[in-house]
Amino acid sequence: MLIIANVRERWSGFLGAFLAVLVGVALITTTLLIHDSSRPTTQPRYTGAAALALPEQALDTDGSPEDRIAWSPAEAAPIRAELAAVPGVAAVVVDRSFYAQAFRGDRPVTDEGAAEAGHGWDSTRMAPYRLVSGRAPSGDREVVVDRALGVAVGSELTVNITEGRTPFTVVGTVDGPGYYFNEAFAAEQQPGVGALALIADKGASTAAIASGARHALGDRGTVVFGDARSELQPRYVEHKRSLGVQLIGAMAVLGLFTTVFVVASMLVLSTGMRRREIGLLRTIGAAPGQIRRMILGEAAVVGLLGSIAGCLAGIGAAPLLHDILKGLDVTPPGMEVTVAAWPLLTASAVGIGVSVIGAWAAGRKAAKVAPIEALLDSRPANNGMGRGRWITGLSVLGLGTVLAVATATTGADNRIGTALFATMTLIVAAALLAPALVGPVGRCLTAPFRKRGSAAALLIRSELIANPRRAASLVAPVIAAVGFAVLLSGAVETMRVAYPAGEALKVAGQMIVTPDGTPGNTDEAVAANPVGKAALPTRAFVGEKRTVLDVLGSRDARWNRPGEAVLGRRTASGLGLKQGQSVPVRFADGASVDLRISEVLPDDPARGDFVVARDLVRAHDPAALTDDIFVPAGNKASAAVPGTALHDAMRYALDDYNTDAELTDSLAAMLIVIAVGYSVIAVANSMAMAAHGRRRDYAVMKSAGGTVRQLLGLAAGETALLVTVGAGLGVLVTLPPLAGMASGLSQATSSGVGLHLNTGAIAVAITGTLAAAVLAGVMVTGRTLRKSA
Repeated sequence: MLIIANVRERWSGFLGAFLAVLVGVALITTTLLIHDSSRPTTQPRYTGAAALALPEQALDTDGSPEDRIAWSPAEAAPIRAELAAVPGVAAVVVDRSFYAQAFRGDRPVTDEGAAEAGHGWDSTRMAPYRLVSGRAPSGDREVVVDRALGVAVGSELTVNITEGRTPFTVVGTVDGPGYYFNEAFAAEQQPGVGALALIADKGASTAAIASGARHALGDRGTVVFGDARSELQPRYVEHKRSLGVQLIGAMAVLGLFTTVFVVASMLVLSTGMRRREIGLLRTIGAAPGQIRRMILGEAAVVGLLGSIAGCLAGIGAAPLLHDILKGLDVTPPGMEVTVAAWPLLTASAVGIGVSVIGAWAAGRKAAKVAPIEALLDSRPANNGMGRGRWITGLSVLGLGTVLAVATATTGADNRIGTALFATMTLIVAAALLAPALVGPVGRCLTAPFRKRGSAAALLIRSELIANPRRAASLVAPVIAAVGFAVLLSGAVETMRVAYPAGEALKVAGQMIVTPDGTPGNTDEAVAANPVGKAALPTRAFVGEKRTVLDVLGSRDARWNRPGEAVLGRRTASGLGLKQGQSVPVRFADGASVDLRISEVLPDDPARGDFVVARDLVRAHDPAALTDDIFVPAGNKASAAVPGTALHDAMRYALDDYNTDAELTDSLAAMLIVIAVGYSVIAVANSMAMAAHGRRRDYAVMKSAGGTVRQLLGLAAGETALLVTVGAGLGVLVTLPPLAGMASGLSQATSSGVGLHLNTGAIAVAITGTLAAAVLAGVMVTGRTLRKSA
């Protein structure tokens, strides 16, 4: 009861921590609700299948489950027959998906799922699509299309397939997406069988069918039904889901770190301002253990109340975040906001746990308060930097330095994450060491004003020297706000310069033919550009363990050797292969070919890690699309084939980067708003609490002749100085990770990459933090002075 009474009576002192927990829990709740609802869903075209029989999975080079190893036609035939004999199964449909995209004139119809839009006609049996008009396709140049395409039955339609633009006669329309060809044509496009759909008899039990199918299939694959059918997802859906999960994960990490950092700082500040009250409790007999339990109990109550409010706010904000993600086009189909118990309980546990952990450090120090403190000022004593804080601060600083160095050497995929963790670590180090820095920095910044005889400068200087820990608690949120703004905006700016420069250097002097509105280049585009690199990628399964990896078909005379393969050293080492050895390679059609390793060369992304003859890939993967075509200088490049575009080296590099640059900028802006916005709220609360705690100081200065205007100017000046110190530290702790990132990018792109900062974003972060802090400090100071009057 005493704890609840303390919280109720001292609500203004706990308001900052309450708001910090509220915002943090709201952010975590929002991300968990979106993450919970973004689980894969069954594609509509599989909803008519009682179960799916899938081949066994291969492992990637790291030993993780990856692509499924397609059955060859010879392997699939007996399996299909055995599955058809399972009681309750009406039919077994071979599911095939390959590239198909309609053209209107010289432009392809926009379709993000075009890479897998082509199917055999039998696939309509496992989808809720019905024939709206016309008939099923029978000839190789007949097709049934979505009625939404607006093409009349009997008309001719140009459909782009792997071979290139091909005229088809539209013989029917359905009420669903896709292009449906006869089964013989579909089998030519995708000979391998990646899935068999089991269609149930009317009234048959799905579970019974799945059980019978598992028994019939044995160890030749797996059977999935119900929600497990969501395993088969189009590549573009998986790409969106990956982007969405990365963003939500980054938001959750930032939210968790900022919550811990801010709440701990504010609880230390609020507890330190109660030294006189705690001393009075010690005078009347309160034991150190009772003081600790009281502070932890108060923090738990504040954390609970903030968590409840934060969960409610998170539930309200989740639809907004969903709309933002949808606007950024990183939401997979069927993604919805679903309120579930576990995200709310998890976020509440985080809020309460963070509050208690943050109060633990403050409680340990408060328990050491002597009874004599009841007769002294309520503000924290100037104990300087204790040995424990020095050791912890320097240790964290060393760890942050190691992470900053690691940023320069880690892989490209992990570079931003490493820089983020390095910055978080250095922010914590700066906050721990801030008491030792605030005084000297404050003296330097106030020295010019002190020489002019300014009383305000003398008072500010004296306050920083007398109470460095209070000042450090106020500076901590500023360090976080500015640090994250510098890191995120600087990373985007540095990459914006590095990647195009590095890519342009790699392809200097060449002309590049790229897809324009299509997912890849067709054989028609390759034939129009007979000279230059035209890599044909496919997924293949190598060795007895059938390790899955990307295999490139090349028409370069150096690598285009029938029956041979050229490997990079890292790939050869991972597979345990050496020059001269032979290795079985299973392709997308289910056929295996023994290839001799003719050469093992240094790794070269431009060449590929596993290179074979282009004709070999085309023979076993008829649906594969060609990557960008690189035409050397002195040769004519052509973009005459519709659906292609021609670029020089710099234009290609810029376009390649800009493909995801807009999304990257938007995601970075969201993270900056979250991190800076949260920290600005904490800064305003901290400054308000500090101003409220100094009401006796202001009363004394007012009685000594200080005017309201002078005192408000003093409050604003002290706040501005603290924000300046925090902003400076925020910039400094971020420069090492950014420098490491720039160094790593220089090595990765083989170009000189310097450190680039977004001065506009940094200026907005510092200005916003300064304005919020000064406004909060002045408003509370003015209110205090009016009350004292």
